[in-house]
Amino acid sequence: MVQLLEENPLRVGLLQERTPEPLILVIFGASGDLTARKLVPAIYNLKQQRRLPPQLTIVGVARRDWSHDYFREQMRAGLENYGQGVGAEELWQDFADGLYYCSASMDDPKGYQKLNDLLSELDQKRGTRGNRVFYLAVSPQFFPEAIMQLGQAGMIKDPSKTRLVIEKPFGRDLASCQELNKVVQKVCDERQVYRIDHYLGKETVQNLLVLRFANAIFEPLWNRQYIDHIQITVAESVGVEDRAGYYETAGALRDMLQNHLMQLFCLTAMEPPSQMEADALRNEKVKVIQATRLADTKDLQNAAVRAQYAKGWMKGKEVVGYRQEPGVNPNSTTATYVAMKFFIDNWRWQGVPFYLRTGKRMPKKVSEIAIQFRDVPYLLFQSAASQVSPNILTLRIQPNEGVALRFEAKMPGTELRSRSVEMDFAYGKTFGVGGSDAYDRLLIDCMLGDQTLFTRADEVEAAWKLVTPALTLWDAPTDPELVPQYEAGTWGPQAADQLINRDGRQWRRL
Repeated sequence: MVQLLEENPLRVGLLQERTPEPLILVIFGASGDLTARKLVPAIYNLKQQRRLPPQLTIVGVARRDWSHDYFREQMRAGLENYGQGVGAEELWQDFADGLYYCSASMDDPKGYQKLNDLLSELDQKRGTRGNRVFYLAVSPQFFPEAIMQLGQAGMIKDPSKTRLVIEKPFGRDLASCQELNKVVQKVCDERQVYRIDHYLGKETVQNLLVLRFANAIFEPLWNRQYIDHIQITVAESVGVEDRAGYYETAGALRDMLQNHLMQLFCLTAMEPPSQMEADALRNEKVKVIQATRLADTKDLQNAAVRAQYAKGWMKGKEVVGYRQEPGVNPNSTTATYVAMKFFIDNWRWQGVPFYLRTGKRMPKKVSEIAIQFRDVPYLLFQSAASQVSPNILTLRIQPNEGVALRFEAKMPGTELRSRSVEMDFAYGKTFGVGGSDAYDRLLIDCMLGDQTLFTRADEVEAAWKLVTPALTLWDAPTDPELVPQYEAGTWGPQAADQLINRDGRQWRRL
């Protein structure tokens, strides 16, 4: 049970939330799922919280020949189906008055001129003063074309007025990432670019910074002297669902580990930034990746494991294997599970292994960072030696966001026996509300011009470089029979257990 102490009123006053300047948010791919499921519900939540200027305007862009009114109807349906509903009708009407639509193709210069004319008209009508955020909620293959067209149309030339948000994945390997960065750098200043990873918007991910740098009891222990190893797990219970077209070209390494897990890894391992400012924090993240290596690049099986889920049982129902999913190649070698072992060659972490794993069709959906501390140097209670478990600090990203600390305590009775117990902090119980949606935080930060939770060009390239040895090997043609399988509803292949067991450790059973 965590008690919420009385807040210092002076500190609260200093931390009052800012409101962005009036602006137009232009969403490319506005007819897609991301807009209706995540983006518009997140923006509407911010409006309900009175965190947005009344002049905020949204312009959806897509090829479909929609009218302004039809776009508004679709966004209302999205709020009702995927959000919390529209609530007060007056609020919805005020929000809907700021929704507009422009039909245009990504590769048609005339479409961008049409869009530019509409934006200029709305600047006058809505009082948005030329402030614009362009959000690329489209398939990654359209990123370069859209960015070049925006540049040629002169729509993102003013760094003080315009920003560009790019969804992941940012490239599919080091070479394509570098090419995309070159396109961006031709038309944008880096301070305009917001490479978004929604994991960085989650409350517990942000809380990791506070946990480490605002608590004197943790930071002195956050090093090789006290920590035995760290496990980062992002497990999904779902299969590929309707994403086979994308997933077949991506796989678990590109889809999850290179971005989501790598962000968790960086925040866990980074040095304290000199100040809580975007470039200071991002500099430390880049240093971590640049100092990181796969545990063994000469014999990759000692550092990386891939696998595919086979048929099995989920919640009492039999499910098919990955190769039997609709749209998947029956001879596919695409990995749905990846486990990797990394070392960081610096003073803080030398010799401490970081184990990262992610997979589909796991027994349950869970994301966590588990920091396992070293054993005590000498155990006084020899009779209880077999019962002593290591101390573990766990940060639950989802579900049930919070932090738990496992330690040993004496059991009641005349005998000296110990038992593992937990102190647990949960957002919902302590604050009375759950954490806000990740997109809420990231969208408001972008509108405010705060790049702290967005990745920089050199960081993305360094992350791709780190996993390149595995990508090179796994992208090469291979016999499908050589790709390990794991039964759906289990925690992965035997090879992944061997990866960690050979070090005398084991995966957490969550």
